[in-house]
Amino acid sequence: MKDITSRYLLSLPEGMDTDDEKAKEVKGLTVVTAAVFIVGEIAGSGVLALPSAVEGAGWIGIVMLFLCCFISTYTGDVLGTAWCIIQERYEQYRGHIRYPYPAIGEITYGKPGRYLVSFSINFTMYGGAVVYLILASENLQSLLSDVKEDISFCFWLLIVAGILLPLAWLGTPKDFWPIAVGAALATGTACIILTTNMVVDKKNVPEVVHDAPGFVSFFTAFGTICFAFGGHPAFPTFQTDMKDHKQFGKAVFLAYMIVLAMYIPVSVAGYYVYGRDTQANILQTVSPGPMLVTVQILVTLHLFCGFIIIINPFSQEVEEIFKIPHHFGWKRCLLRTAIVALVLFGAETVPKFGAILALVGGSTISILAFICPPLFYLKLAKMEGDWEKIDVPLHKRVALYEIVLVGLVAGVASTYSAFAGLLSPGAFTVPCYVNLTAASGS
Repeated sequence: MKDITSRYLLSLPEGMDTDDEKAKEVKGLTVVTAAVFIVGEIAGSGVLALPSAVEGAGWIGIVMLFLCCFISTYTGDVLGTAWCIIQERYEQYRGHIRYPYPAIGEITYGKPGRYLVSFSINFTMYGGAVVYLILASENLQSLLSDVKEDISFCFWLLIVAGILLPLAWLGTPKDFWPIAVGAALATGTACIILTTNMVVDKKNVPEVVHDAPGFVSFFTAFGTICFAFGGHPAFPTFQTDMKDHKQFGKAVFLAYMIVLAMYIPVSVAGYYVYGRDTQANILQTVSPGPMLVTVQILVTLHLFCGFIIIINPFSQEVEEIFKIPHHFGWKRCLLRTAIVALVLFGAETVPKFGAILALVGGSTISILAFICPPLFYLKLAKMEGDWEKIDVPLHKRVALYEIVLVGLVAGVASTYSAFAGLLSPGAFTVPCYVNLTAASGS
């Protein structure tokens, strides 16, 4: 087992021991700061798509919001408990681990578990980063259209990627906690103003019409809602940076209650005010004016901050693969520049955020949020060794297996629906570089 766990150990600076509690107290995240990071990672692009998702699912979509939130809270706590169990059992994990979620997968299910988690996290984080880049560029294009209306969306993607690049060079979450605070505050304020804007619009909106939900629209909505609550890929990374890892469950609960308080007013107002006229991005539906401009600025601020948070775990795993030193240096800058370039390529290829959001939410986020945490915890409980046996009550085992079943069935259905939406007539979007090539040729 030492051979397995040693692959994930973080090389510490010379003279610093993994049991240096004083260092942990100075640099570790508290329950509140960890919750702020979770909010900063989760809330943002998801809230803009939720009114459309609720419309696609019908009124039951509001119920789905609550269920998905509470299940995600529970499985987030289960995942944190699994990591604490591993730290208690294996001394090698009591220091700062660079990429803990794949380590949990390998300890419980060997290399297949590790590869499944690694692929799911990287696909999720990459897709999320692409969504953030697309939305930030859309917002800036809209905000500055009166000043520079001749700049195309494809060029805005290049500009925004260039702005974000230096911030992407930052190390681990504890190195940029002010960014997480900015992201959380920006989103919370934006949700209040956005809800107010929609309530004001109600006076000028004619009779609202709702379309009956179909199979594709319902499970596409499920994928979107999963994405909106899917912070699990980065949870173990945040937990590793905490002063007391065992308090992570409190941070998860606090964060999800804050996120739910942001999501519900926006989702309900969008559903009842606009109905079938709701666009994939709610900012393209609400009436223009000072409130919309303010929301666009705040959401763009969040997307800038959130991009740094969401791309960090992906960057850390790639650095682990290529054995990049953990301190700041040219190798880190070069590799992370390549990662941002890869995200830019994805955004230029599929400049349509709704399709990516539903696909990621229905596929890999379902795996990481609904399937892996219960299975990993139950496997750890069954494992025998020189440690205290974990007795899982029958009702808890049943609940965990039910979550796995729901995640599996709904995840497959929503992934299928996302692909069906991508391949439907009129859904295809020409990549930016094709347009640029055609323009330069003419």
